[in-house]
Amino acid sequence: MLAVNWDDVRLFLAAARAGQILSASRRLGINHATLGRRITALEDALGTSLLIRRTNGCMLTVEGEAFFRAAERMEAEMLDAQAATGRVDTAIAGTVRIGAPDGFGVSFLASRLGRLTRRHPELKVQLVPVPRSFSLSQREADIAITIERPDQGRLVSSRLTDYTLSLYAARSYLAQNGRPETVEDLRGHARIGYVEDLIFSPSLDFTGEIMRNWNAGFEISSAIGQTEAVRSGAGIGILHDYVARQYPELVRLLPHAAIRRSYWTTYHETTRDLLRLKTVVAFLKELVDDEKDIFVF
Repeated sequence: MLAVNWDDVRLFLAAARAGQILSASRRLGINHATLGRRITALEDALGTSLLIRRTNGCMLTVEGEAFFRAAERMEAEMLDAQAATGRVDTAIAGTVRIGAPDGFGVSFLASRLGRLTRRHPELKVQLVPVPRSFSLSQREADIAITIERPDQGRLVSSRLTDYTLSLYAARSYLAQNGRPETVEDLRGHARIGYVEDLIFSPSLDFTGEIMRNWNAGFEISSAIGQTEAVRSGAGIGILHDYVARQYPELVRLLPHAAIRRSYWTTYHETTRDLLRLKTVVAFLKELVDDEKDIFVF
């Protein structure tokens, strides 16, 4: 029978999640050479290579990816067992990485996730708010906030909230250029939009729902960047209502042209039983439910 040291498995998980032996060792509070030897010992026990080690980090081999999934199931069972025996203080621990669109990640999550880490001091949350999609199968994130429900892959998704977007301009811009009263009037105004070839999801192609040939003179591949450009008076843009309503200098235009979308919480089905992941997913839903009125104008 194969004998595997659980503590070595735990160390392997930390290195795989960090993507670096050195950063994982710092997080664990052990010497990086010791961590490397322990992972080598695990590989020797399994008779296969789990990590490809490079000077700038490490990545999972094909066998390492398979063992990583098995190790996470082992970890989930261990945490459940600890909780069942009263060791609740150690049950919700470890690292959870959340990938999110920059608008939602920066303007909503960043100022609120501290409540979760205060509630669970042994839980480490990593927030990656960037305007792109995340590969859950390649562990770029543990939880992804997506703008459409994935229809491929072994993924678990649930609707987090609906949200709306509207046309906005700064009061300073309107004072100089006048206020459009119809969609057709927009053709006479400076327009701000996305960089078209960097749109990572068809759901982000908002402009076509308002008018053909938006043809923005200023394109920014970031929702937060667009908000700042509109605030500066550079032109009219399509902004998230829950972001724009924070700024009194912004004026909502043509309310009938509002656009509706949804955010989804998505994670890989192999991680669905991890207590730390379930805790974070539940907390995200709690946050949104507590402030649901801000998302739809």
